Amino acid sequence: MNTIERYLQAATRDNTRRSYQAAVEHFEVSWGGFLPATADSIARYLVDHAASHSINTLKQRLAALGQWHVSQGFPDPTKAPMVRQVLKGIRTLHPAEPRQAAALQIQHLQQAVAVLETEAGQARQQHDLPALLRARRDVALLLIGFWRGFRGDELARLQVEHIQAQAGRGMSIYLPRSKGDRQALGVRHQAPALKVLCPVQAYLQWIEVAGIAHGPVFRKLDRWGNLGDQALNSNSLIALLRRILERGGVPASLYTGHSLRRGFATWATSNGWELKALMNHVGWKDAKSALRYIDASASFGELAVLEGATPSLLGPADPL
Repeated sequence: MNTIERYLQAATRDNTRRSYQAAVEHFEVSWGGFLPATADSIARYLVDHAASHSINTLKQRLAALGQWHVSQGFPDPTKAPMVRQVLKGIRTLHPAEPRQAAALQIQHLQQAVAVLETEAGQARQQHDLPALLRARRDVALLLIGFWRGFRGDELARLQVEHIQAQAGRGMSIYLPRSKGDRQALGVRHQAPALKVLCPVQAYLQWIEVAGIAHGPVFRKLDRWGNLGDQALNSNSLIALLRRILERGGVPASLYTGHSLRRGFATWATSNGWELKALMNHVGWKDAKSALRYIDASASFGELAVLEGATPSLLGPADPL
């Protein structure tokens, strides 16, 4: 790979690049289309998959095919009026409510963390380092992901050298790039220390027991409890999150990598956060993005039921 190709590749998120490659391969290999494509072939491709693919999947396929044509110097057939009309017709004839990840409820978070803390205590008493590592990693993953509203890929890319944490005070987390950071300028997030379910304490306990001084924060543990050097694959986080929650006795089949983010957004709204404060905390640039994550029907209850918690725990008046 030459220098230009390396920088061009760095300009696109890994997940986006992989999904675009898969979409182009589906059009060309699975469906038998030819590239460069015509507007007519793109329209026929959409029609052939109208009943089996969601509208969001079809739009993602169009974006990938459009990007391929532009990058190769060809006119973009996905912008043709006929293609847009076919897509509109599919949306009309195959209406479907967009699927969303279930919001992780605060009670389920508390329940899972309580079980993991019990596992950690037992592992320490039994000098079982593999079990202790797993419990401490999983607590940190849940609490940082929830209170910071991180996506799965953001959790996977956290680096120790980009985090400053002080017990009882808070933590600062720098993300060099993220989905909402279109200019790749990097974003610094703050998280306060909490009386219960504290992400700062969980992080410090995890890196202490793991002996991590640099590199990825969240890493794979094999079946024997050996800690790897490489970061968790973001694509594996859904399965990992479900296993963590199931260990805590939480019904986890509806939860995905976005459940932590959506859970925090819904919790914050139910506890009086204004939309602007929520957007600033999570990093959303527009209200439409934020509102998609808020589950107005969810009832999280009062956080005062948590032992030792104040009713606001992390209220909108708290400095972030």
